[in-house]
Amino acid sequence: MSRLLMLAAAAGGFALATHQAARGAERARASPGRFIAVDGVRLHILDRGPPAPDGPPVVLLHGNGSMVEDFDSSGLIDLLARHRRVVAIDRPGFGRTDRPRDRDWTPEAQAALVAAAIDRLGLVRPIVLGHSFGAMVAVALALDHASKVGGLVLAGGYYFPGLRADALFFSPPAIPGIGEVIRYTYGPPLGRAMAKPLIRRMFAPLPVPRRFKRDFPLPLTLRPWQIRAMAEDSAAMVPGAARLAARLGRLHLPLAILAGEEDRIVSPERQARRLHGLLPGSRLVVLPGAGHMIHHASPAVVEEAVLALSPG
Repeated sequence: MSRLLMLAAAAGGFALATHQAARGAERARASPGRFIAVDGVRLHILDRGPPAPDGPPVVLLHGNGSMVEDFDSSGLIDLLARHRRVVAIDRPGFGRTDRPRDRDWTPEAQAALVAAAIDRLGLVRPIVLGHSFGAMVAVALALDHASKVGGLVLAGGYYFPGLRADALFFSPPAIPGIGEVIRYTYGPPLGRAMAKPLIRRMFAPLPVPRRFKRDFPLPLTLRPWQIRAMAEDSAAMVPGAARLAARLGRLHLPLAILAGEEDRIVSPERQARRLHGLLPGSRLVVLPGAGHMIHHASPAVVEEAVLALSPG
């Protein structure tokens, strides 16, 4: 019994230290954007652009485990904001956005939140760019809230269900009970040890850009609540793709599909090219020599894809 009490006390102390470290990481990094209240969620956004935009606004949705600083560190926001109003959104549980436990945050639920944010911000039929898991949310948004969206740019997206070993590996912290233990004990140090190899794989075969290393707040990804969001999105990935895949043929809007030819996270052949074959009116751009982080590999190509959907 005394050993159990000692273990419990040690675990409690470790959890407290983890919580304090996570809050310290938040205090050390000022929020780059602002907050809005949407559908019971405190949503963090970056909102930039010229006084007189020359075309529809652009909404950016990041991938799993990420946050708005990913787009910012790529230079894409700076490029787009020369012409358009650009709103990059921290999806629920990532960056500085809350992830209330009052709903199951499927791609469809996240899309409903984005639709409400579009209304809240007065955006009229924006071009929505989704990267990786953000592309699934963008697809759900266009399917469930078609009147809110003027066009889609899908980058490095996962659209058709299949075996995802990474989704299986990252899902356990979402399991009720044991997931809480993982997130507040060995999850953050394990994540810290794995972060650099995982990031290198996402950017491969290109090197990790210096600006990303400098500007992306990696410690924020190791907070227990962001680990939960990443785990829940990982668990939702395959079933979410299965639900959306059955409806992909109903996408009737301007659409660009972007992929890195050397993507080691999502197969461009099984995903991007297959989606383009299903939607012959779409535009497909496969970047030679680029990996999963296509917006870092060539932000100008991504910018061009956005502007081409709705020229000013």
